[in-house]
Amino acid sequence: MLPPSSVAPAGTTHLFARFAAGVTAWSGSTAAFCLALGTVLAWAATGPLFNYSETWQLVINTSTTIVTFLMVFLIQRAQNKDSLVLHLKLNELLAAHRGASNRLINAQDFSEEEINMLHKYFCLLAEKARKDHDLGRTHSVEEAEENHQQKRRRHRRHRGGLPTPPTA
Repeated sequence: MLPPSSVAPAGTTHLFARFAAGVTAWSGSTAAFCLALGTVLAWAATGPLFNYSETWQLVINTSTTIVTFLMVFLIQRAQNKDSLVLHLKLNELLAAHRGASNRLINAQDFSEEEINMLHKYFCLLAEKARKDHDLGRTHSVEEAEENHQQKRRRHRRHRGGLPTPPTA
C-alpha cells in the first residue's frame, strides 16, 4: 500500500504531521482530560447565570461538535500511520524469516474474499496443531497435513498389530 500523494509542499506536510502528532498525543493525556472536564464543569456552573438558556446550551453543543469533528480526522491520521508502520514491521519479519510464507506480505491489501480464505487456511493449521497437541510444531498447512497423515498411518499400524516405526 503506497502512501497517498500530497499536493502540499513537503515542508507544509511535515509541519502538519508534527502538529497532528503533537495534538493527538496531547489529546490522550491527563491534562487534556482535565481541561475538558474543567470546561464542562465551568459551563455547567454558569447555567444559573445564563438561566439555562438555549444560547448557553448551544455554546457547549457547538464547541464539543467542532472539537469532535476535528479530532476524528487527527486521530484517524495517527491511526493510519500506526497501522502502516505495523504492516511494514510485520512485512519485514515475514520477508526475513526463512520459514514464513511470503504470501502474507501486504495482506492488508487483499480483498475480503482473500482474507477470509486465508483465515480458513490458518484455522485449518490451528486445528491440525491442536490435534497434534503441539501448537508450535509446524508452520504451514502443508507440513501440518503431512504430519497428520504420518500420525494416522502410525496409528493404523499400531491398531493393526504392526510395530510402529521409530520417529526421527
